[in-house]
Amino acid sequence: QSRSGAIPARWVPAVARAGRLLFAGFDIAAMCVAIADSRHLVHFFSFFTIESNLLAIVVLLIGGAVNPRGARWAWVRGAATLYMVITGIVYAALLANVEVGLTAPWVDSAMHQVTPAVLLADWIFFPPWPRAAYSKALGWLAFPLAYFAYSLIRGAAVDWYPYPFIDPRQSGGYGRVAVFAVELAVVFALLALAVSAIGVARSRRR
Repeated sequence: QSRSGAIPARWVPAVARAGRLLFAGFDIAAMCVAIADSRHLVHFFSFFTIESNLLAIVVLLIGGAVNPRGARWAWVRGAATLYMVITGIVYAALLANVEVGLTAPWVDSAMHQVTPAVLLADWIFFPPWPRAAYSKALGWLAFPLAYFAYSLIRGAAVDWYPYPFIDPRQSGGYGRVAVFAVELAVVFALLALAVSAIGVARSRRR
């Protein structure tokens, strides 16, 4: 430890990697509890929250174990960060008082609050972008858009929707769902650009 009480700079990467593994384990524990409590696994894995947390776990595990470098890994990290930011914001804005299939409060918090904050903090303090990549960042939107289409198609087929704002019966019909989808696409695009901008700015400062 340095005289100022701060962690020596040479130890920071090791501490960061250990932290990634620690939070990956925390999210894995939350995921296991959620799976054990689930009554319908296909429905369970059809939640955007679950899918984004699974990607976050993979990114944290790989980042903690081997900490790869390169543009492709940066893109994957950015995608995971964006999806977790989306998860946290949508939950806070639209789903905080809605039943989302997670019965344990700590599991709910782990997936909707803690892990999104961890991914965003990791992106801010250990940014991977060596240069501007705004056009590539928009490619992160492919998964949320595909997820939205999947949820509508599957929902019509099995009469179940993961979220009320996707359900045309609760949101006012397919027209309202389509308008909401466009609104979300715009917001998600802005978030993608913001996540990329944070990475670019932090990389340049470092």
